[in-house]
Amino acid sequence: MKPARFAYHRPTTVADAVAHLRDHAGGARVLAGGQSLVPMLNMRLWRPDALIDINEIDELDDIRVDGGRTEIGALVRYSTVERSAVVAERLPLLSRIVTHIGDRQVRNRGTVGGSLVQGDPTGEMPLACLVLGATVVAVGPTGVRRIPVGELYEGSYATVLEPDELVVAVEFPGRPQHFAFRQYCRKHNDFAVVSVVATGDRNDDGTWRDVRIALGGVADSPVLATAAAAALEGTPLGDADLDAAAAAASEVIDPPSDVRASAAYRRHLTPVYLRRVLTDLRASRP
Repeated sequence: MKPARFAYHRPTTVADAVAHLRDHAGGARVLAGGQSLVPMLNMRLWRPDALIDINEIDELDDIRVDGGRTEIGALVRYSTVERSAVVAERLPLLSRIVTHIGDRQVRNRGTVGGSLVQGDPTGEMPLACLVLGATVVAVGPTGVRRIPVGELYEGSYATVLEPDELVVAVEFPGRPQHFAFRQYCRKHNDFAVVSVVATGDRNDDGTWRDVRIALGGVADSPVLATAAAAALEGTPLGDADLDAAAAAASEVIDPPSDVRASAAYRRHLTPVYLRRVLTDLRASRP
């Protein structure tokens, strides 16, 4: 099957892209890497009036550093994140987690901004951005809006972005000292059944501070396990501490049942994988 007819625009500036989105009044889709969009078009699950191809907007393809803040443009490819020395130094979690996204062909085309807008509840990039406290920068007809990733989603595959807003970048604050990540998939680089990531800083006395835990695949969007993280503040991440955090995390999930796993199985896996991730975090080195 091939897509339904649509108009095609290839702007070279953010202002032009936003103007096209405004002109089509919610009937347009943005084309970046196209890894999710193109299959949906070919199956005619989406029938937009127009495609706005943003691949010629050069300013969206940069990685910028400003003091402790790192900004990744919406058009930056997964493969660029994977190879970037700047990302490896400042945001090593991103360097690690993108290797779990699709295959080499997907990573050569897929983009950071496209993943966040797609809002797949099992997606690795939304999960990482959530635990790192990232902020999405969007531009619309009325100007710039900054949306914390924790406030970006209102449901599965649904964001709070307006139809005429374009995501241009993702901003990351200072990075944590340590991170750990695991996910369970039915096969290598398949969509995750459950994914868990934890970050934190270790004090000189061996206790932990600023612990953050995010869970994917267990709700309509990635979720922060705030109670579980709070239970670990000031602790050495001992076995009893990990047990308490795993129990607390189970209280914030609402897993779906689908072709990959039942809700009951996801609920079973969540504390198991959280405990493994926290064990990895405890053993990590800066």
